[in-house]
Amino acid sequence: MPGFKNSEVRIAGAGSVWVAPAGTTVTDTLAASMTSPWINLGFTSSDGVKFNKKDKNDPIDTWQSTAPARFILTDRDVTLKFQLLQMSKDTFQFYMGTGSTSLVAAGSTAETTAKKLELTGAPGGQDQRAIAIDFKDNNGTTDLRYRLVVPYAAVSDVEELSLARTGAIKLGVTVTALSGDKPNDPMATWLVSDTALA
Repeated sequence: MPGFKNSEVRIAGAGSVWVAPAGTTVTDTLAASMTSPWINLGFTSSDGVKFNKKDKNDPIDTWQSTAPARFILTDRDVTLKFQLLQMSKDTFQFYMGTGSTSLVAAGSTAETTAKKLELTGAPGGQDQRAIAIDFKDNNGTTDLRYRLVVPYAAVSDVEELSLARTGAIKLGVTVTALSGDKPNDPMATWLVSDTALA
């Protein structure tokens, strides 16, 4: 029944951002935990994750009417935007869009912790990943769980890196869903365990 129900208000109280090799999927159950090859990217800023779906519809105009007769869906963008707060090999390479093996040894053999990551202007392949967002709302009686899975995605934009003593370094990224190997495969899949949507 439609109407005002405070029990249907949702809060993404706790969540995680995961990445895996492009094309990785998950089982269609929220009871299953995320396991290898999925990697948890750790803390994000308090803004959480912003999901956006943007469609471009071109109108079909007719001679007989000033209103369009119908629309053709010509473009669909699905994006995720968030800021990573942890600095690790996984988060740094993801932010730089350089792939999971781009951080290599540097310095002398005595300096075993030194690493380098080189950014070049040479043409190269795009770093594609699978990405998943997990979150739940514990409304006091039951855990309401949601999982968004994008099997093919790439970092399409990054925020400027602010290096200052007054705040944490934030690796801000926008991730865009890509088409998969098969044109009709889903760009993104929502898995939901919520009685209000049953």
